[in-house]
Amino acid sequence: MRVAQYMKKWFPVFALPTFLAFILAFVVPFGMGLYLSFTSFRTVNDARWVGVQNYVTAFTENNDFLHSLGFTVVFTVVSVISVNVIAFALAMALTRAIKGTNIFRAVFFLPNLIGGIVLGYVWNLLINAVLKAMFSQDLTYSATYGFWGLVIVVNWQMIGYMMVIYIAGIQNIPSEVMEAAEIDAAGFWAKLFQVTLPMLAGSITICLFLTLSNCLKMFDQNLALTDGAPNNETEGLALNIYRTFYAIRNHQGVGQAKAVVFFIFVSVVAYLQLRATRSKEIDA
Repeated sequence: MRVAQYMKKWFPVFALPTFLAFILAFVVPFGMGLYLSFTSFRTVNDARWVGVQNYVTAFTENNDFLHSLGFTVVFTVVSVISVNVIAFALAMALTRAIKGTNIFRAVFFLPNLIGGIVLGYVWNLLINAVLKAMFSQDLTYSATYGFWGLVIVVNWQMIGYMMVIYIAGIQNIPSEVMEAAEIDAAGFWAKLFQVTLPMLAGSITICLFLTLSNCLKMFDQNLALTDGAPNNETEGLALNIYRTFYAIRNHQGVGQAKAVVFFIFVSVVAYLQLRATRSKEIDA
């Protein structure tokens, strides 16, 4: 009882610095960004209210923003599925009694430690070398090349991280549960879908959330690998917003409006994903 009273008394003192940091570093900038999305400005001090015009311009001036949205959605769906399927398969393989599993885990995890810009430029050289040797072309020749190049880069970077999370989940499955399934003569697929996957609902939620949010927000790899080429056909939402804000004259307000739309879109998608997968955790 005394401990609870003590914590209740001193909680505001310890929570205040974090709360103030959250207000200053997130709430205030977000509020200013939301306000600026309804203005025309070059700096914060010369903002002029224009209402929803920036949002209208973002969707009607050209098709770049909507195309970037569609490209990002398709890229995210393909990448989330491929990353999680491959990462789970590797996790299943590396949790078996195989020599050298720790080395393989380290090797697969290493790409996650490399920055997206570096990965993008390295893979740009590698993919272009292959394309030129085989087809005398490069990534800028076709949007298809750029799309699958981005999928490869993101898979190579994220698979190891997701694999580690799946390995932790698999190792936490009680051995008694697997033994009971074996006693019931359950085959590999029966154990996979009726025991392993339900018991990994928490890990699946985390991995889906991380891959979904990172793919939707992809910027570094997109900039370094394709820079939107050819003709902005491989331009993701984040890169489109960056270019609108910095590369188009007097479009800072439009870029800010796109950023607000982007925030709402990512938040809604992430919330729906968490709600859907969390319900599976409860059922499991």
